[in-house]
Amino acid sequence: MAEDKDFFICRCEEVTLREIEQVIDEGYDTLDDVKRITRAGMGLCQGRSCSKVIARIISQKTGKPIEEVLQVSYRFPVRTEKMKALEQGGGSDATDN
Repeated sequence: MAEDKDFFICRCEEVTLREIEQVIDEGYDTLDDVKRITRAGMGLCQGRSCSKVIARIISQKTGKPIEEVLQVSYRFPVRTEKMKALEQGGGSDATDN
């Protein structure tokens, strides 16, 4: 891998290659494990930017096939709503009655 391991793999949570490799070396060898320990993939994009890169890193370091490591589903980012809109039974997706 790269000599400079302090560049961000997960930009949303500012998780570096060094941090990801460290937790893999400690035995955490799934996307969920790396996510729980480092928070990589828990930011605004919910792993859309970094999950495949992290899976490739896990695959390279553990020898597991990428298909075994790669997660198949993503959670959609959450959009905030004002409490007042919820109290009124509305929200940005509700239609006016």
